[in-house]
Amino acid sequence: MSVSFRDYYEILGVGRGATEKEIKTAYRKLARKWHPDLQTGKNKETAEEKIKQINEAYEVLSDKEKRSKYDRLGQNWRNGQDFRPPPDMEGFHFYTGAGDKAGASASGFSDFFETLFGGGAPFGRQARASRRTGPVRGQDIESELELALEEAYRGGEKSLKLTTREVCRECGGTGIENNTFCRRCGGTGDTTGARTLAVKIPPGVRDGSKIRLKGQGGEGIGGGAKGDLYLKLKLLPHPVYKVRGEDLETEVVLRPEQAVLGDQVSVPTLDGPVLMKVPPGTRAGKQLRLRGKGLPYQKGRGDEYVVIRIDIPEHLSAEEEKLYQELASLRKGV
Repeated sequence: MSVSFRDYYEILGVGRGATEKEIKTAYRKLARKWHPDLQTGKNKETAEEKIKQINEAYEVLSDKEKRSKYDRLGQNWRNGQDFRPPPDMEGFHFYTGAGDKAGASASGFSDFFETLFGGGAPFGRQARASRRTGPVRGQDIESELELALEEAYRGGEKSLKLTTREVCRECGGTGIENNTFCRRCGGTGDTTGARTLAVKIPPGVRDGSKIRLKGQGGEGIGGGAKGDLYLKLKLLPHPVYKVRGEDLETEVVLRPEQAVLGDQVSVPTLDGPVLMKVPPGTRAGKQLRLRGKGLPYQKGRGDEYVVIRIDIPEHLSAEEEKLYQELASLRKGV
């Protein structure tokens, strides 16, 4: 008997030395791309066939025993060639069964799969769950939460909309229904859902820090507990401040006479505007420090640095222009 060889590594788009994590990542990416629910018309039929191949490849490559057996076929076989079990394949037990014209058996697997591993075996999430005993905890999920600087500083509550992967209600997360791949989830055992969470933000959080929401992750299997949701915090660019660790940086524009003679000017801070003393003879680019007006950290609070910029008024009165001319005359030869 000859069957069409299937290159499971090529189907998932990974190398033969791919790690378990790389295989799992590739599988999830392809399962989302080819999910039948996201397709219409002829594309839906194509996706249904494609998802079967993806699930079959993952079933083999995610199982150490099956992958080891498959790898022993060697690297010289190519997808599409006829495969005849070599006579020197010690340790292999080749199965035979009647498949349909498309090369797929009644169980949903290809003839190639069943030649190596036999028919009627559980597959997809059901196969992986059957190898475990008892409930299986849901996966942890990581998402990103964007915050304004003021939200990170003061804390509070923020609404978050999440797109989630939920256990398919049709197949109970097994990926199969009526002895074939579940049409609702495409054999992945998961469906897409959406929910809104109210997230409490503690005061003083930093860019890149994480918040853990217990039990808000993926659904468990067989009565297993839900996984956790980890929110990675990302500070949005601010129109006034630049964040430098626990310190802040902002700018203040002075008129020439303020820089020369000194003045008191209003400066924005996270606690509201304050008056800052500008010493006489302050040059452009000089940094003035406001102690304790930065971001909180374990040892206290950072500082706010005010960078001086100098500009002239856009419109000068005749008297102002005359005074500048007199000043220019006084500065000649200096």
